[in-house]
Formats: sequence, C-alpha cells, structure tokens
Amino acid sequence: MKPHLLLLFISMAFSVEFPENEKNPEYWRYQAQDTLKHALSLEKLNKNVAKNLIMFLGDGMGIATVTAARILKGQLQHHPGEETRLEMDKFPHVALAKTYNTNAQVPDSAGTATAYLCGVKANEGTVGVNAAAVRSMCNTTKGNEVTSILRWAKDAGKSVGIVTTTRVNHATPSAAYAHSVDRDWFSDNEMTSEARGQGCKDIALQLIENIPDIEVIMGGGRKYMLPKDTLDIEYPNKTKTNGTRLDGRNLIEEWKTGKQGKRAQYVWNRQQLFGINTATTDYLMGLFEPGDLVYELNRDKLSDPSLQEMVDVAIQMLKKNPKGFFLLVEGGRIDHGHHEGKAKQALHEAVEMDNAISKADTLTSTNDTLTVVTADHSHVFTIGGYTPRGNPIFGLAPMLSDIDKKPFTSILYGNGPGFKMVNGSRENVSTVDIVHDNYLAQSAVPLRQETHGGEDVAIFAKGPMAHLLHGVHEQNYIPHVMAYAACIGLNKDHCEKDALPGKASSPQKAAGSILLSILIVKLLL
Repeated sequence: MKPHLLLLFISMAFSVEFPENEKNPEYWRYQAQDTLKHALSLEKLNKNVAKNLIMFLGDGMGIATVTAARILKGQLQHHPGEETRLEMDKFPHVALAKTYNTNAQVPDSAGTATAYLCGVKANEGTVGVNAAAVRSMCNTTKGNEVTSILRWAKDAGKSVGIVTTTRVNHATPSAAYAHSVDRDWFSDNEMTSEARGQGCKDIALQLIENIPDIEVIMGGGRKYMLPKDTLDIEYPNKTKTNGTRLDGRNLIEEWKTGKQGKRAQYVWNRQQLFGINTATTDYLMGLFEPGDLVYELNRDKLSDPSLQEMVDVAIQMLKKNPKGFFLLVEGGRIDHGHHEGKAKQALHEAVEMDNAISKADTLTSTNDTLTVVTADHSHVFTIGGYTPRGNPIFGLAPMLSDIDKKPFTSILYGNGPGFKMVNGSRENVSTVDIVHDNYLAQSAVPLRQETHGGEDVAIFAKGPMAHLLHGVHEQNYIPHVMAYAACIGLNKDHCEKDALPGKASSPQKAAGSILLSILIVKLLL
C-alpha cells in the first residue's frame, strides 16, 4: 500500500463512531429542552456586588482554537471530542470582542492588553499608555499613562495577583502594572540608550516599583530581574539564560528587601511553591524560568508547576482578604505555539488553561465572584477538510487534494513556518510525523512566524453582572464591566453604602451614574 493511502487509512480507522444514543431524535430533543430550561433559569440575573474578580486571558485563543481545544480535551478522555464541554463552555453569558488596535486592523498583544485591562484602546506595541503615545518614543510616555483594573482593585483594598505562563514582564501581564511605549523593554538591556537617557523605565523595574504590594506574581522572566551575566540558578551553564540588566540591580533581592517584616516568599521551582504555607504567606513571587515557562507538553512535572497549580496557590493566598481580590491569569503560550506553527503545543496549552478555569471554579462561588474568560486576538489557524466525527484533531482530512493528489491535515495555517516545497510542489505529509509535538502544520504562505488573525474573539462570563457582557463589544469595555460589578474604579455611584459583597446594589443609581458619565464625556468632546 502506498504511504499516503496507508496514512489516510490509519486516520480513518482512529476516528470514533458517534454514540448510539445520538441516532435517537429524542436524545437531541431532551438535550435542547434541558438547555432551554437552564436558559430560562438565567432570567433571574445575578446583580450582586462582586467581591472577587478573575480574568482568564488565552493569548491567541481565537474561536477556532477554542473549538479545536474542546475536541482535543474530549479525545484525551477517549471520547469523539466534538460533544465535549470545556469549562468555559459552561459559562452562561457569551459575547464577542472587537480586537483592533487604534492603529492596527490586526492587533498585537500589547495594545489589546491595554484595552481589556485599562479600559482604553491603544496603539500596537504599547502597554499602559493611551493612543497618543507612540511606540518606542520614550518622550511620548509622560501624561499618557492609563491605569489598569489591577490598580483599581488594589486602590479599593483588594488583594491582587498575576499568574502567567510567559514572562511576568511580557505584553499581557505588563499592562496590569506598567506604562511603556515599547512592549519589548523587558529590562534596560532591551531599551535604547536614548530611552534610558530620557528617564523611561524598563518593564521589570516597573513591576517592583509601580505597584510594589502586588500579593501574587507567578510566571517566568528571572533573567530580566538580574544583573547582566549573572548565572541562572537553574541553568548555570547556559549563557542565554544569564541576567540581562545593565544597571546592575538585582530586582529579586530588592523585592525581598522591600518585603522585610512582612510574610513574603520567593520561589523558583515547584517543590518550593508547594512548600509554602498559603495561610501564613501574604506576598509571593514565583519565577520558574529565565524566560517563558516551558510548554505544558514538555513541562518537567517534578520541578515546573502547571498553570492550574499556580492558580490554585494564587487563589488560596488572595481569598484571605475579606475585601476580595482581582486575579489575572494568562495562558500565554497558546500564542507562542501558534506563532511557531506548532498547533499541538498551542492546543495543549489551551486545554491546560481550561483545567485552570475548572480549578478556580472549585475555589470560588458565582454568588460573589465574577469570572471572565477571553482572548486578546486570534490566529490564522483553522480546522476543516470534511473530517468525520471523532477524527483525530491532529489527523488527516478524509480525502486527497484534487489538485496535487496529496493528503492534508485538518489543521492548517494561513501563513507561517509550515510552508514547505519539495521538488517544486507541496510536501507530502505522509512522509512526516504529523502527530509529533513540534510538527509544523502546513501553511499557505511562508513566514518565519505565523501571524495573528483579525476576527472577533469570544468573551465567556459568569457571576455578578456577567449578563452585561452580551452581543458585540469593543474590547476595552471588558474591564469597565468588571469594575462596575465590583464597585471599584470610576463608576461606583450605583454602589449603596450598605451593599456587601454577594448582595445586590441599586440599578436605579447605576443608570443615573452612567448617564452622568456619558454627559461629562460629551461635554469634553
């Protein structure tokens, strides 16, 4: 048998026969009626004050990625996959967000982070500044800074935390605390001498200076906190993991010094993380890699914590505050997997983020916790090819191309590193291991890095005031809803003085406050 025919046969053989009960129309009628019953129960809206706020951000988690991750999660549990429900699928309120930056139709993660964290749309490549700031131009920073919902929560007396699978000074987390006209200024080493001379601060420095009392900081990025050429504690023989700072400052030690007399812990591996007592620890910094964390598929389960494990520890610490908390959780390497054309890595990262969402659900209540799951942008990632039910998500389409007579996978990219020509034509995927963790899915246009997509992304919400996320919104609307629900930030006139977390506030006052805000904005225009 020819190799490509054998590969097609194997792919079809591993597809799963759909469940027998789905042949009965009563199965679908009962399912629909049960869903209708649940939808009708939502007529009683949750108008409580949100004590706690959790934002899960799947970097690059477009709707196609959500669908593929759903199928993968089901298939990992030995089901066909399509009928599986992700934890985020269970959220009762769903909306769409328009992701464009002020100067970009297809956005980047920095401008979008400013939108969904600071409530203001911004230019690509900038974090925590408005659209008057110009990328890489230090002298456009001052006066254009905007604050985030993390800051609003901290100012209201709540505990706050950041958990990410990327560097803690990467685009998404940095918008929570930094004001930088260049997302790549991880340390002063990445800044121009002109920017340093004009007084701009790198993002790692801003992490410990701007909001010095962030209770939980977990992710990667050790090397940006250490003096140049300082050996990494985990990889002392790898030059690329050495410290990068030109100013000679050890920001980890400075963080520790700043917490003297307080119950603070710094950790850099899983064993240390699980060795802390969350009941007696008020501040935690965990930097588990010199740069980004390792992909979930490659993670050392003994030394590297998973995203859900970090979320578990974070919530256990933050929920001690009687005033509640705000927690930002980023599944940041979904984006990296897609950029590298490694769909398997990206989708396993998405599944792990869903596991973290599930963990958070067990530790909180929708009575007093508003949880929002969304993405900053999508990717040019797609699944198709008329695959049969239960087809392996990383498998082949059930036919050959009617042009070049070669097989193709159901997962493809519009552009990226997976483009490959062999003897003047498309590579025959029957000659490669398409289920390898680092297989580069084929792409239509050759690029070293696959690009973002420009379509809307989903917003999933549950808890107090989650119903305010509905329809199609500008992305910067998200933190305004979360702040409104928690009675923090600018718009809190609707919050009665005697309203307690978990209890309803007055909608009449809310409407009046909103109308007043609109009037003020119109007068300023």
